Amino acid sequence: MASGEGRRGHQNLVPLAALISREMRSEKMEKPTVRFGHAAQSKKGEDYFLIKTDCQRIPGNSSSAFSVYAIFDGHNGNAAAIFSRENLLNHILGALPRGLGRDEWLQALPRALVAGFVKTDKEFQRRGETSGTTATVVIVDRWTVTVASVGDSRCILDTQGGPITNLTVDHRLEENIEERERVTASGGEVGRLSIYGGAEIGPLRCWPGGLCLSRSIGDVDVGEFIVPIPYVKQVKLSNAGGRLIIASDGIWDALSSESAAKSCRGLPAELAARQVVKEALRTRGLRDDTTCIVVDIIPPDNALPPPPPPKKKNKLRALLFRKKSSDSTSKLSKRLSAVNIVEELFEEGSAMLAERLGNEGNSVESSSTSGIFVCAVCQIDLASHEGISVHAGSIFSTTSKPWQGPFLCADCRNKKDAMEGKRPSGIRVS
Repeated sequence: MASGEGRRGHQNLVPLAALISREMRSEKMEKPTVRFGHAAQSKKGEDYFLIKTDCQRIPGNSSSAFSVYAIFDGHNGNAAAIFSRENLLNHILGALPRGLGRDEWLQALPRALVAGFVKTDKEFQRRGETSGTTATVVIVDRWTVTVASVGDSRCILDTQGGPITNLTVDHRLEENIEERERVTASGGEVGRLSIYGGAEIGPLRCWPGGLCLSRSIGDVDVGEFIVPIPYVKQVKLSNAGGRLIIASDGIWDALSSESAAKSCRGLPAELAARQVVKEALRTRGLRDDTTCIVVDIIPPDNALPPPPPPKKKNKLRALLFRKKSSDSTSKLSKRLSAVNIVEELFEEGSAMLAERLGNEGNSVESSSTSGIFVCAVCQIDLASHEGISVHAGSIFSTTSKPWQGPFLCADCRNKKDAMEGKRPSGIRVS
């Protein structure tokens, strides 16, 4: 009897190799395949891009890998775009606390993006160069996509069976009413270019400077109501995956989000990027630098994006195919709508630095324990008497808590005050 029970117990045991295989399959299901492609046509030489697929949250740990894709569309020269490509990512990662688990790291990422953008702008403006740049940064960590953007280099998401979603907001004064109101409330003037005879031409611009955008990195010669604080959005895809199209305005001036997505469906990422650029040039010609990055987040079971439908060979075959395709598409849409295509985790577009840095999840040390603060923007160490709370005297805070962090150095506080219209732009405070 005992031996029989032993045999039955032995039969219930799972071999170690089978357990390892199960774990590997589980890990595979958790991690999508990420593929990308890039294409560009240059007109002015002011578009730059960054693709970095070997980032690791924990150095040496491949399971903590994530990838970064970014586009910088410069204006008034390429210096700001080049500087941002070389420094922005390091500033973002430098603003993230060490030793975080994956979930905590993703939660801290939006605030780190804000700090990284502001620090990059601050450092570039110290150089005294007058160029500026848009910046759109996309961080892909498994199924989670985090996007931060200033300017009008857009990122869209195309999910099979779901709508096309804009993951960025265009900071163009012509279209963005909220940004126009913010700029004028902070002391800027918004209007079109006036020519001889009083006629007005072209898009709405911010004066002084004549910039069409309300947010950018650089532009030291423009009022400080042109801010580097990004719109940030974080989403989690379902296991159906999705396609990201990141492009400069050379694409979006020619194509809508919908037409760009539809023009490259069924193509692998590299060919898709080329097709989007080709379609933009066919529609509008090469009037501006035109840059596109396509990123496919592919479920483990699918090696390639879905192929386009075959060409019609005869009317009967076409009718049969269309009926079958329609039915399968309908079933697919219903199945995908049953699971959320995209789960929104975070969205914030405020141009007010105090609101964006907040006081939750502080990365700074308490003065009562160490006597040292860290500037939430530029990350320099501060003595306890040097730190200025983002809440101190803030007219935008619902409560005034000047003893709470995050804390800013005097330079970053001056920059913050100027951006939020608390002192006239251009007046430097020493």
